[in-house]
Order: sequence, then C-alpha cells, then structure tokens
Amino acid sequence: MVLELTRTYFPEGTNGKLECDGKFICYTIELPWKNNEKRVSCIPEGKYFIRKRYSQKFKWHLEVVDVQNRSLILFHPANNALKELNGCISPVTKLSGPGLGLMSRKAFEKLKTIVHPILERQESVQLLITSNL
Repeated sequence: MVLELTRTYFPEGTNGKLECDGKFICYTIELPWKNNEKRVSCIPEGKYFIRKRYSQKFKWHLEVVDVQNRSLILFHPANNALKELNGCISPVTKLSGPGLGLMSRKAFEKLKTIVHPILERQESVQLLITSNL
C-alpha cells in the first residue's frame, strides 16, 4: 500500500491531502518547513515506511520510520500544528487554516481503519510525501 501525502507550505504551517490509489482519505496538518529542524519543522519530502506503534498517550497509532535526523515522527490527532505537534503529522477531517484543522480524531480513526489491517497482514505501507508546487 502506498499513501500519498501532497503538501502545500505556508509560513504558519503545512497543509496536506492524504490519498491511497487516488482515493481521498483525509487532510493533514504539520509544522511549517524549517529545514528538518527537530520539534519545529515538518519532515522532508520523500519515501518512508509506516508501522504500528503503541504509547500510553496515543494508544495505537502510526509511526513514520527512518526519517533522517529525526525520531518518533507519528501520525496522531491534533487540530493546531504549532501548539500540538513536534514534527508529527496529524490527520484532520477539514482544514481551517495553515497548520489548522478540525475533527482530527475522526480522521485519525478513519486512517487507522485503512492502514492497520494492512500492517497486521505483515504487508508494507509506504508514505510518499510530495508538494504541489
């Protein structure tokens, strides 16, 4: 499975659209691009793999693995990138501004219902991040 994340960059945050095989899954919000600096920037464009991860804070969620010079880049719920994200990607149902979205938990649950069964079958899930510039 390949998830395609197409980004639009703004000074206050990064907005994206997440699709699989051309089918819309959800929108995403991230921190603005600041040269991959830890805790203040979204991750670089490129190809990554995703795995399931569990934590007390987020329960079952998704982790983007092998990001250069970064660790613990997660998909988890958040509605305000600058206040709630440290480099992670947040699925949202609706975009409400640069780095801002609505109904993140709903979008996150939708994403998990699509991705988790694939991972449970030991199949790979790849994330392809590009921009629409």
